[in-house]
Amino acid sequence: MPKITVNGANLYYEDTGSGREAIVFAHGLLWSGRMFQAQVAALKGRYRCVTFDFRGQGESDVAASGYDMDTLADDASALIKNLGIAPCHFLGLSMGGFVAMRLAARRPELIQSLMLREPSADAEPPENLPRYKLLSLIARWLSLRVVAGRVMGIMFGQKFLTDPAREAEREEMRRRLFANNRAGIYRATNGVIARNGVYDEIAAIRAPTLVIVGEEDVATPPEKARRIHERIPNSRLVIIPGAGHSSTMEEPAAVTAAIQEFLAEIDK
Repeated sequence: MPKITVNGANLYYEDTGSGREAIVFAHGLLWSGRMFQAQVAALKGRYRCVTFDFRGQGESDVAASGYDMDTLADDASALIKNLGIAPCHFLGLSMGGFVAMRLAARRPELIQSLMLREPSADAEPPENLPRYKLLSLIARWLSLRVVAGRVMGIMFGQKFLTDPAREAEREEMRRRLFANNRAGIYRATNGVIARNGVYDEIAAIRAPTLVIVGEEDVATPPEKARRIHERIPNSRLVIIPGAGHSSTMEEPAAVTAAIQEFLAEIDK
């Protein structure tokens, strides 16, 4: 399994395709680069597709520290530079989107275009903190299995959660959740919920930007995506019907089509 050392952290990554331009995929909290399997399969014929796992998640090593969003943005920046793929198209979902906005605002030379999935430019709402802290503590000291139902309700929309034909997919998602390292997820979750907002920074983003959100997203509702779209010049907004907070896995065809349309438009 290929790993790259950046800022003292050993990150797992996959590098497929051989296009002239590269797309970097940054995953959401509790997941890994595997959440972009459908998009990589569709895009690798034209683009070099790089997925990676943030420290403490997926196949990456659990670091003792460095889970704040600024450090994770530094990790992503170092990965881009070490692989020699700047400027790249950068796609970030939720936590990956928190990182993506920091990169595009602070390191514009690294970013050719920006694709945000289920994003928020704000700090975590105070009313969410007690619930998320409790879930994090239970997952760390007992098991993710204890809170799996609550977590699935945050991560996915009702269409995905209630469709009898998708029970095998839901079971696979639960399996991936349970495979997480508990210490890594505890640290990563605390980094996410303690993040600072970047709404004041994102008006400086000049890269073409695509903002996608699921209409059933309860973690970062569509209103947050609209707010980002209104703040970033040269951005467009797409709302995916029937998707929740994990649109790349819930409605992969619709998300992939939106990405392809966006990339084709900016390539003109």
